[in-house]
Amino acid sequence: MKIQLGRVDYLNCLPVYYALERKLVAPELPFRIIRGVPTQLNQMFLEGKLDVTPLSSIEYARHHDQGMILPGISISADGSVGSILLFSRLPVTELDGCRVAVTSSSATSVVMLHALFEHYYHVNATFIKQPPDLEAMLKEAEAALLIGDDALVGRQRVRQEGLPFRVTDLGEVWKHFTGEKMVYALWVVRGEFAHKHPEETRALAGVLAAAKEESMKRLNEIIRAGQRRTGLPGPVVEEYFSLVRYSFDADYQRALLLFYDYAYKSGLIEDRVKTLAIWGEDVV
Repeated sequence: MKIQLGRVDYLNCLPVYYALERKLVAPELPFRIIRGVPTQLNQMFLEGKLDVTPLSSIEYARHHDQGMILPGISISADGSVGSILLFSRLPVTELDGCRVAVTSSSATSVVMLHALFEHYYHVNATFIKQPPDLEAMLKEAEAALLIGDDALVGRQRVRQEGLPFRVTDLGEVWKHFTGEKMVYALWVVRGEFAHKHPEETRALAGVLAAAKEESMKRLNEIIRAGQRRTGLPGPVVEEYFSLVRYSFDADYQRALLLFYDYAYKSGLIEDRVKTLAIWGEDVV
C-alpha cells in the first residue's frame, strides 16, 4: 500500500518536505507525494484521493467529521506571516462598498479576510474570486488577496518596481485584532484511513515530525532551494522562514478555535467548532 500524501506547492511546505523528498528520513515508508495549491488539495482530500494532506484549517472546520488532525504540526504564524497579503489602491478602511478580488488558490485566508472586514475594519465589500494574477485582479477590483509564493513575489515587485499598492499582512492584523496566533493549515488524515491503518498513520505522523526537525537543521539549503524556486533574494526567503511556524501546541489549538468562533459569527461555517480531534490524543 502506498500512502497518498498531499504537499502544498508553496515555500511554506519546504521546511517539512525537504528532508522527506530527499529521503533523509524514513526512506522505507511507502508514500506518493501529490502537489497542488491549497484549494486543489482540499478538494482531493474530501473526494478521498488523498490519505493525508496539509488541509486548509477552515476546511477542517467544515468537514471535521471526515478527518483527524495529526499531532504537533501545522502551518501557522504568530503575527506577520509574509505570504497572506492584501494589495490595495486605498487604505483598507476606505474599501467599504468596493470590490475585492480573492485568490482562487485559498480557503482559510479568504475566511480570515471576511472576518477581519466584518469584525475589525467594519468594512462591507464585494468579494470576487479570481486566479492569482495581481495585475489582472486589480483591473477588476480595488484590492486583491494573494497567498503563498504569489504573495511573496507580489510584495517584492511592489518594493522593487514601486507599484502604487498598499500591502497589508493579514497575519499581523489578526494578531493586533485578537492577540492570538493564526493557524493556516493542519496535517489531516482521513478518518477511514486512520481506523483501517493505525500503524501506518502512526508511522507517517512520526515521519513528518522527524522530517520537520531534520529539515530545519538544513535551513541554509532550504533557503537556497527557495531562491531557485521563486527567484526571490536570499534575505527575503530567509525572513519568510523566520515568520512561519510549524508547531501545534495548546496555544495554537486555542488560537485555532478562536478563528473558528469568528468564522461562525460571520456565517462562514455552519457549526461552531468547540473541539479538535487530534489523532492519538484526547479530543481537546
